[in-house]
Amino acid sequence: MAKSAKKTAIAQRSYDTNSLYGPKDAVDLVKNMAFANFDESVDAVFTLGIDPRKADQLVRGTVSLPHGTGKTIRVLVFAESDNAKAAEAAGADIVGGKELAEEITAGRSLDFDIAIATPDMMPHVGKLGPILGPRGLMPNPKSGTVTPDVGKAVSEFKAGKVEYRNDRYGNVHLPVGRVSFDEQQLLDNFGAAADEIMRARPASAKGRFMRKVAVSSTMGPGVKIDPSQVEDLLKELK
Repeated sequence: MAKSAKKTAIAQRSYDTNSLYGPKDAVDLVKNMAFANFDESVDAVFTLGIDPRKADQLVRGTVSLPHGTGKTIRVLVFAESDNAKAAEAAGADIVGGKELAEEITAGRSLDFDIAIATPDMMPHVGKLGPILGPRGLMPNPKSGTVTPDVGKAVSEFKAGKVEYRNDRYGNVHLPVGRVSFDEQQLLDNFGAAADEIMRARPASAKGRFMRKVAVSSTMGPGVKIDPSQVEDLLKELK
């Protein structure tokens, strides 16, 4: 058994994998079970009562985490002229117009986490769908990544705004910080994420919306959270 697998097994024996915990206890467990020699990401997954096959039940948007993600976000912006200057002033890592889109089409490899575009650039950026789409990097108005105010968008994503969308199983995965964050910072971020997802509930979704919740670190096991206690947390944070 690999060293990491052994540590994971030990961590799993330190708590009841079948129990549902409150958000605070779950965060404590995740922090205490983190064993990697790097600052692991802490992630939350929400299993929702939606039918992902129906277009009117998709859950997608953005949420600004109060304490950020703890990760340095690299932002690429498709813009020209004054908009390009605004993006650069806001701290965008890569800025370009039609030529940049053509370079990516031709195979240029770029390292970035978020792609933002002004509306007038979308005829060029739209052609990158087969490249950016599978990586979840395609700019989209619903996620605030197609906007005339690219400077503001760059600043928000650099400060901790994150995109979310459900997968084909109805799950939404979100980073809520790092293991080095203190408990309250993780709870604040988790609460902001949970609140945003509850607000994004499709009108056509039936029954209980937030069905399962769990948190984990990059290398650690998942800790299940009682969905009803998530609702209690949201009341406390308001």
